Amino acid sequence: MDGPADRGSDHVQSLARGLSVIRAFGAATPELTLSEVARATGLTRAAARRFLLTLVDLGYVRTDGRLFALSPRVLELGYAYLSGLSLPEVAEPHLARLVAEVRESASMAVLDGEDIVYVARVATTRIMRVSIDIGTRFPAHCTSMGRVLLAGLPAGELDARLGRAGLRGFTARTVTTPSALLAELDRVRAQGWAMVDQELEEGLRSVAVPVRERSGRVVAAMNISSHASRTTVESIRSDLLPPLLAAAARVEADLHATGVTGTALSR
Repeated sequence: MDGPADRGSDHVQSLARGLSVIRAFGAATPELTLSEVARATGLTRAAARRFLLTLVDLGYVRTDGRLFALSPRVLELGYAYLSGLSLPEVAEPHLARLVAEVRESASMAVLDGEDIVYVARVATTRIMRVSIDIGTRFPAHCTSMGRVLLAGLPAGELDARLGRAGLRGFTARTVTTPSALLAELDRVRAQGWAMVDQELEEGLRSVAVPVRERSGRVVAAMNISSHASRTTVESIRSDLLPPLLAAAARVEADLHATGVTGTALSR
């Protein structure tokens, strides 16, 4: 950390000290006495008292007269930053954590017309002939994220989209008839996740789950993709699906806390 001599003339020392008082509190130190705050911040007792009482007046700290603790109002200090995050920015750290756990690539996509569009991705090794980048598009009907997103649509909108879509076959396994696809979407809707086994490309398996905003509307999908040489359908269900569901739940919790919606995709 820079010392006082390293800081410019615009440095406001009193603000820095006030923030140091707030940072003195944490999971291990939720309540502190005046002396403990002074010791943790390097302030004199008199200075620590002035800052604490100012923070009490502003509603950021509460006290019983001896112990001090942060109040929920301190969350306002981070809300302006969090509320400016886009959906991919919220998701990316959770995707990175998921990839570190399962050692397979993970992505997030949204629905655009009859396609999915990748908005976030953390890759391990390349497992497709086509390179996947942010903005890459694939037909929704033969991808795990696409099926999750299609299954989340209202019936009328789903019918309209399928009416416009050409259910092109990419491999011998691709579902290409509307009746078979609708049956698969019913299954996805009932179980809460979708698995696609080599329908977009031979050797590619993936599993996807929905990401919902506070209203319950599906705004995105997250998936894990793997090569068939490394995973079986059974191992995807038993080993990859549970951590994927947990990661999506963490993303949803952040979305609900920050108010980010499916419209905040590309900031």
